[in-house]
Parts: sequence; structure tokens; C-alpha cells
Amino acid sequence: MKIEALEIERLERRLREAKPGPAAQLRMAPNPRLGHRPYTEVEDSCLKAGVLILLYPRDGEMYLSLIRRTGLVFHHRDQIGLPGGRLEAGEDFVRAALRETQEELGIAPEGLRVIGDLTPLYIPPSNFCAYPVVAVASETPVFRPDPREVAEVIEIPLGHLADPDRAGRETWLAGGRSLEVPFYAFGSHKIWGATAMILSEFLEILG
Repeated sequence: MKIEALEIERLERRLREAKPGPAAQLRMAPNPRLGHRPYTEVEDSCLKAGVLILLYPRDGEMYLSLIRRTGLVFHHRDQIGLPGGRLEAGEDFVRAALRETQEELGIAPEGLRVIGDLTPLYIPPSNFCAYPVVAVASETPVFRPDPREVAEVIEIPLGHLADPDRAGRETWLAGGRSLEVPFYAFGSHKIWGATAMILSEFLEILG
């Protein structure tokens, strides 16, 4: 999917408007989603994290990057997610998302332009509220992943995610019960859970 400057401007305008919110997120939620509550009910008590959807050009197409976390991190070990992490004292979610992306992937915030944000999402297993930020890089970034936190950088063409044929569903067993799990397929990876829910809203806004 090629995104020209005018389309970035359109996306930026859409991100300022009313967002599809939970209705779009829940399309990619496991069923049943244990402990599901809207972030507005837990915002005063949840841990807060800024996460980044980073858009950038590569080979004439627009990409975004996900990471597979190592087994050394405290939360979401070995899972695929967006770069980001917990807010530090005095930070807002934009600053936290940019700082964590620099720490995890070595991408300086000076080369990025923040164009908006998405609806926050509560993640019951870790008690985090994730606040997604959308940023654009004008050039292909050079990734320098921190080996303590990032096991793999997963670069995905935006057009791949937007293809309905890349979305699937499976029944998984977890904790002795069956879960219907929607996911986005990319190579050997299955992108599910909170990450898929965030991307679902983003793709609807992208249109």
C-alpha cells in the first residue's frame, strides 16, 4: 500500500475526528475476553503505557513495525506487540511511546512526526492501559534493537494487514477453556490479543 503525502494528511485529519473505538477493537478480541472492561472504568487504577504505530516507507510501500519481546522482560514475555512501555514520572503517553521506541529500537524521536492517537485499550492480564500513538517517518528507519528487550523486529507492509484474507480465527485452549482467537497472519507469525485489537481500530480509520 502506497501512502502519499496527501493520504498522510487525510489520515491525520481522521485521527483528530471521533474514532470507532471499542466497536472496532472488539472485532479482533478473543471470545470470551476474560476481564474485559473499557479503559474508562479502570483509568484511575491501571498501569499506563504509551505504544507506537510507526509508519515508514520501504521499497515504495508503507510499512509498520512490530516487535517480538524477549523472555527477559517483565510484562508480555515472548509476545508480539507494538514498541512502547510504561509512563515514567512527568511523562504523557506520547513522550513515553517515543522514548520507549528509542530505547527498544534505537529510533530517535527527532526523525518522527506524531500525527495522532487511537482509543486507549485496557489489557486485563497485566492491568495496563495502552495508549496508542501514530507517527510517521519520512525515511526508512535503521533499527538497532535492544537485545535485552527485543527478540525480533517484524516489518509488515501496511497493505498486507489491510487485506481481509490475512485475518483468521482459531480455537485455542487456555486455562482449561476454549477461546475463539482472531488474528492477523504474517509469515509464521499470528498477531492477536491487544495488538490485533489496536491495529483493528487503526485499519478502520485508515480505510
